[in-house]
Amino acid sequence: MAEITAASVKELRERTGAGMMDCKKALAENNGEMEAAIDWLRAKGLSAAAKKAGRTAAEGLVGAAIEGTRGALVEVNSETDFVAKNELFQDFVRNVAKLALDNGTDVEALAAAQYPNGGTVQDKLTDNIAKIGENQSLRRAAVLEVNQGAVVAYVHNQVAPNLGKIGVLVALESAAPSATLNELGRHIAQHVAAAHPQALDADSLDPALVERERSIAMEKAKESGKPDNIIEKMVEGGLAKFRKENALLTQLFVRDNKTPIADVVSAAAKEAGVPIALAGFVRFQLGEGIERKQEDFAAEVAAAAGTNKAEPVA
Repeated sequence: MAEITAASVKELRERTGAGMMDCKKALAENNGEMEAAIDWLRAKGLSAAAKKAGRTAAEGLVGAAIEGTRGALVEVNSETDFVAKNELFQDFVRNVAKLALDNGTDVEALAAAQYPNGGTVQDKLTDNIAKIGENQSLRRAAVLEVNQGAVVAYVHNQVAPNLGKIGVLVALESAAPSATLNELGRHIAQHVAAAHPQALDADSLDPALVERERSIAMEKAKESGKPDNIIEKMVEGGLAKFRKENALLTQLFVRDNKTPIADVVSAAAKEAGVPIALAGFVRFQLGEGIERKQEDFAAEVAAAAGTNKAEPVA
């Protein structure tokens, strides 16, 4: 069997637009022969799916799965919100979330995992692209696990159970009863969905994010015209407020807007009679960070008519 090199996979991807896993398989099935691999992809209908790969996929669904003391979130994107209502697409997201529990957060490894009823996750995704007629992509996955306690999922704007626009996982380490942990976890997860904390505590905030806020606070403080020692105090005060408002444990609970989340957890632990630790959280919002393509339909019509712009009639 011929050696399948990274260079040959790259070339095949560039020539066909097919996915990496499909290109590897095509070359393996055809003893490394490029032209035969191209024909193989065409015969499997993968080249047709590849034509859609350049289109922006910023809609879709976030899916959640819970099993024992583990929980997973996945985001699968599509081009339009309409696809989120497609049962074929929903079933795929639901199954991939379950597979993430055992296959972890690496998207490439998850794509290569065996899909129920045969083939891989990538195979099924490619098949769905051809059937549904839109570009789709497995974007990311997250898994939380505790030794003892509960991982609780909450999905906001649900279109089906555990499928929606915003997904949250909350991990609670405790020997408290499951009913107590599930209720507390759901309340905190709803808070996370609404308040969008950046980290569990102030020390866990991204240093780059904090430094950016420092620069912004410094510019604002300098405009006040106050002495340097006062400016420094203003900056530090602003940063302290930023840390408090962006760390989950110090955020004010959205249900009453006065109790820090750390105190909400402490009160639940006191009532349960055993310690409860908020061990972590994950929040996925559909399409966050994806640059959506802005369509210029007037330009497209003008281009199709052979002009640069639609000119007004004199």
